[in-house]
Amino acid sequence: MLTGIDEQSVRARYRHLESELDERGRRIWAATEAAMIGHGGVRMVARATGLAESTVRLGKHELGERGPSQKPVGERRVRRSEGGRKALVQMDSKLAAKLEDLVEPPTRGHPATCLRWTLKSTRRLAEELTAQGHPISHTAVGQLLDELGYSLQGTRKTLEGGNHPDRNAQFEYIAQRVSEYQGRGQPVISVDTKKKELVGDFTNSGKEFRPKGNPIPVRVHDFIDKELGKAIPYGVYDLSANAGWVSVVMNHETAEFAVSTIHTWWKRMGQKRYIGARELLITADGGGSNASRNRLWKQSLQTLSEQTGLSISVCHFPPGTSKWNKIEHRMFCWITENWRGRPLTSHAIIVNLIANTSTSAGLKIEAEVDRRTYEKGIRITDDAMADLNIKPAEFHGDWNYTISPRP
Repeated sequence: MLTGIDEQSVRARYRHLESELDERGRRIWAATEAAMIGHGGVRMVARATGLAESTVRLGKHELGERGPSQKPVGERRVRRSEGGRKALVQMDSKLAAKLEDLVEPPTRGHPATCLRWTLKSTRRLAEELTAQGHPISHTAVGQLLDELGYSLQGTRKTLEGGNHPDRNAQFEYIAQRVSEYQGRGQPVISVDTKKKELVGDFTNSGKEFRPKGNPIPVRVHDFIDKELGKAIPYGVYDLSANAGWVSVVMNHETAEFAVSTIHTWWKRMGQKRYIGARELLITADGGGSNASRNRLWKQSLQTLSEQTGLSISVCHFPPGTSKWNKIEHRMFCWITENWRGRPLTSHAIIVNLIANTSTSAGLKIEAEVDRRTYEKGIRITDDAMADLNIKPAEFHGDWNYTISPRP
């Protein structure tokens, strides 16, 4: 297929020229476009223009046999205006309304917009209309749906769920705290768990360049391999340094594992960059292993504070706003881009792909497999929580708090 030619551009050109061309001129123009596109061109041009595929093929035959006509347009023999078979909607005045009735119940979209889409296939719709006494082909159904403002579409993530009344205020509070810490030269990190990945020769979304006709074979079904298990990456992103650390665990994602990853980042990367630092600011989601109500998370941070001597402040994002966490679109998205289309056949390969992720902005990531076993279901008593040296912030102390070494 010729690069730069798509169905939308063909449709736009046809609409500009349609009124200036006679019947044969439209046929020859469509055949020329199809020839430029190459394989699949006839079908694409037919969809874009509404002409029958047989009409486009006839135009290609005329071009191949005789070439363009040498007669002036006015001397060519063409059918009279409005000649030929009437359009189906003209012969069957109820056709469009019947199609709308079939499509409307499961239609998705906003009533205020002119763009709608349907779940039913054109072949199924054609069968139902024909059964109701309105014979029509699936191709004609597609053309009629286009005229009625329908199109095939995927989904788009735009809804964030409930909007907490203090959402914007928390965003402003986080921004202020980040600015204060960076101004004092203290470390600020964003933490989160990346999507769990099956380890083995499983399909991985995306594509990569390979020799033609030689795709990587993978399993048909994504049933977990009991020997290889799964990989759970937990990441730490340094906002000031544009650098990160990822630990990959093989068993369970727990708060203990999350804090252990932060500790590993501090030993391997953080304390070398922030010599003499006394504070650490963590921005995190409100759920998961680093949830704002997770007792084990807070107790593990207390241990980390005493091991490092750091006063650790945490700011959680409001519910339903995890996509605003910096690590999502500054680190995790590039990791996903780097290993797209490749089966993650071992933990070593996963760590290698993560560590080799980089960007033009200078992102650097280090990674390691954490082979320790983390237990699930560890309960923290009320007495243990009361023993923590934790100070809630004046604004939303449930989301913002500081844990310091105990005296």
